[in-house]
Amino acid sequence: MLAALTQPLRSLYDYRELLVVLTWKNISLRYKQSHLGIAWMVLKPLVLVAVFTVVRSFVGIDSGELPYALLTYCAMVPWTFFQESTNEGVGSVVNNGGLIKKIYFPRELFPVASLLTKVVDLGVSLSILTLMMAWYGVGPHWTLAWAPLILVYTIAASLAVSLAGAAMNVYSRDLSQALPLLLSLLMYLSPVMYPLQLVKLKLVDQQIAGAWSDSLYLLYTLNPMAGAIDGFQRVVLRGLPPDWSAMWPGMLGVVLLLPLSYMFFKQAEAHFADVI
Repeated sequence: MLAALTQPLRSLYDYRELLVVLTWKNISLRYKQSHLGIAWMVLKPLVLVAVFTVVRSFVGIDSGELPYALLTYCAMVPWTFFQESTNEGVGSVVNNGGLIKKIYFPRELFPVASLLTKVVDLGVSLSILTLMMAWYGVGPHWTLAWAPLILVYTIAASLAVSLAGAAMNVYSRDLSQALPLLLSLLMYLSPVMYPLQLVKLKLVDQQIAGAWSDSLYLLYTLNPMAGAIDGFQRVVLRGLPPDWSAMWPGMLGVVLLLPLSYMFFKQAEAHFADVI
């Protein structure tokens, strides 16, 4: 049992040099012939924050004592990392079909390398967030110690989707076409544009859906990014520990789905070369 649990980590360690090469290849190809280069990492979330701010002026979203732009950008940090690493992870096996037909190595290196590529973007996003916090005079707080664990949770959530998605995408390329749309819809079902406290206020406190309110809130928090985003905002901006009542449904889902996703990927792996 223990050997089965440690096998994925052992494979990554044994092929660590190849993992570094694949990650660097992804990074170099991404910015090849790109004039703006790393500036895209900054522009995309900032443009979304600007759009959300305009929308907020019409619908009136309460951000409490925190500036709305700062609160929203803080939400964009884990969300953008999850969205882009998942999107690239799902397409990673198909995009490296030539390598799969030439030599054997654990194919899970492709989704993991795609995820590691996005760690560079995450570092840039965290730097921008730090500058914004300094500009608005917010923090830092001791609760920042929780932030790495929340980001690890985000990584696990992304891998849970990427491994199963990458395997399914080999057999049906429709998934890679539908995924950007699905992730865009999921963003609006996550507390990016609005705080989780607003959802909790409407469903749990005000019971606006009647007898279904508590069940709908539980369903909402089954989305792992709901708890991750709210937890990241709490520990980085508010100086509060994570709200475990909002995080446990999604965490339970990730704990159950990640090993199942890995096993599904490994079973499908044997036929990748034949299908691609």
